Amino acid sequence: MRRSDDQWAWAGDRHWRGSARLAASCAALFGAMALLVDWDAGSLSPLRGVLWLGLAAALFAVLLPPRVTAGAGRLAVRGPWGRRVVHTDALTTVWRCNGISTHLVLRDIHGHRVELDPRVLTANPLIWHELDTGVRRSVERGTLRKGTEVLERLRHRIDDETARAVMKVSGLC
Repeated sequence: MRRSDDQWAWAGDRHWRGSARLAASCAALFGAMALLVDWDAGSLSPLRGVLWLGLAAALFAVLLPPRVTAGAGRLAVRGPWGRRVVHTDALTTVWRCNGISTHLVLRDIHGHRVELDPRVLTANPLIWHELDTGVRRSVERGTLRKGTEVLERLRHRIDDETARAVMKVSGLC
């Protein structure tokens, strides 16, 4: 029998590894180019080498996308500074932050809060299914009081994109 926190019971972002490899490649390329240019200029010292490698590591931390997983009534977002978990079956508010990049913010009755990119939900039907199931439970229990319209718009957008993808694959459009 599986426990609810078993790693196999969680749905994860299927594009995260590729994004992590891209972040690592960009950081490694930056570090290598900085070291090469500094070495070619004749000014590379051990201290400057450590500085360039530190800047490359900082670039990696900035470029690494948060890892989103969902399962068993929970949604977890792991970023460079830790892991945040929200109980999707006990949500109180959901809102959308528009700015440089759009984020979906979820808060539960325990005071936990996570932020994630809605494109992760669009690209990962299993994560969306887990979140949607938890949201429906929150609505049934009466805990979700703000944000149902945000989720409804997101649901329609995901359904539209899924329908377009099915029609494209089947050759109907």
